[in-house]
Amino acid sequence: MTTSKIILRTCNKGHKYYKSSDCPICPICEQERKPDNGFLSLLSAPARRALEKNGVTSLQQLSTYSEKEILKFHGMGPASLPKLRTALQTNGLSFKN
Repeated sequence: MTTSKIILRTCNKGHKYYKSSDCPICPICEQERKPDNGFLSLLSAPARRALEKNGVTSLQQLSTYSEKEILKFHGMGPASLPKLRTALQTNGLSFKN
């Protein structure tokens, strides 16, 4: 069994953080980027980035996708779907069938 090395890294903004994976995302920058409100603020960072990378930044845009399509986005997992469903329903919207 191989163990991952935990490596001290520094991002472009100078934040120092430890990572054991090849993921280039600085957790400090991600926390600073997290929205304070709105449906994107309810999601984990990978799920939020998955939506943003695919141009989904509003509930109206989200409603043009089916749940199956959303789950195909890299970083999006099934645990995020209930949060997204609730946000859509609260605003009178739903996923595409």
